[in-house]
Amino acid sequence: MSQQPPEHTRTRYRPGALEFLALGLIVLVLGQRWLVELFDVPALQTGATVFVAIMIQATPFLLLGVVLSGAIAAFVPGSFWRRVMPKNKALAVPVAGCAGALIPGCECASVPVANGLMSKGVTPAAALAFLLSAPAINPIVMVSTFVAFPGQPELVLARFLASLATAMALGWLWLKFGKSQWLRLGPRTHLIGSNSWHTFRLTASHDFLHAGGFLVIGAMAAAAINVLVPPAWMNAVADNPLLAIGAMAALAILLSICSEADAFIAASFTEFSNTAKLTFMVVGPMVDLKLISLQAGTFGRAFAARFAPTTAVVAILMSVLFGWWLLT
Repeated sequence: MSQQPPEHTRTRYRPGALEFLALGLIVLVLGQRWLVELFDVPALQTGATVFVAIMIQATPFLLLGVVLSGAIAAFVPGSFWRRVMPKNKALAVPVAGCAGALIPGCECASVPVANGLMSKGVTPAAALAFLLSAPAINPIVMVSTFVAFPGQPELVLARFLASLATAMALGWLWLKFGKSQWLRLGPRTHLIGSNSWHTFRLTASHDFLHAGGFLVIGAMAAAAINVLVPPAWMNAVADNPLLAIGAMAALAILLSICSEADAFIAASFTEFSNTAKLTFMVVGPMVDLKLISLQAGTFGRAFAARFAPTTAVVAILMSVLFGWWLLT
């Protein structure tokens, strides 16, 4: 005689996001007096103001960017890109680079998209140009840069041209010197749902949570630098043009901020020249810690070890060139 399953099966309780949110709200309510006293310090108030201002300005652009990126991932077939790319490899590079100006997408999404393009027969040089340009010069990024730097259209133009020139240069460099053994086509890493709408929801929510975390870290870092670093130190770095450019490029690589929001972080560094801020905005969407990790995991370490440093050098050179031409 077979045993009947027990009527009630005890399951282990595991708190979820809702419980943690409720707990956080309770802590805020109960500890509000202590929190007010904690922030009753001029330095902390200044840092909190910088942090909140960056988050309020940047979050709408980040949200719009990931929604559009999710829509493209879900509703635009991969075969579309192969059909619109020219068969001439050298010509395909600038076409792919310019396509980035029309298609919103964050850095995280550009890696699997480029991988998908290569797997469908698009020349790697064109796919890599698109990988670099899409998160750097898409409409959301351009509008957010215009909002972050009001009254400075020349800075928006400089960002567009320097980023596009970098993407095209890297595509042509790969076409000339790249070797197939350096590039390993990895599995598609996009979140795929049971249907297009499911894929859209999964991709948009994943990208928002992932990029939003880096935005919070970046905003906190910008607030901390503005408060904790003595003004004399900031001025000393900012007054040296080469040191300022190198510092802003290194900061962009370390902070790994989403391109839809990085202009607001750059604008907060008021001591630095526009060329140094331009370097921050050109380097960040093309080479940072999370991108290096994604590229190594998708295309292999041999690729990332060559592509990331080359991208950083070319991006800095293009920033200096277009900064000297348009911003001085």
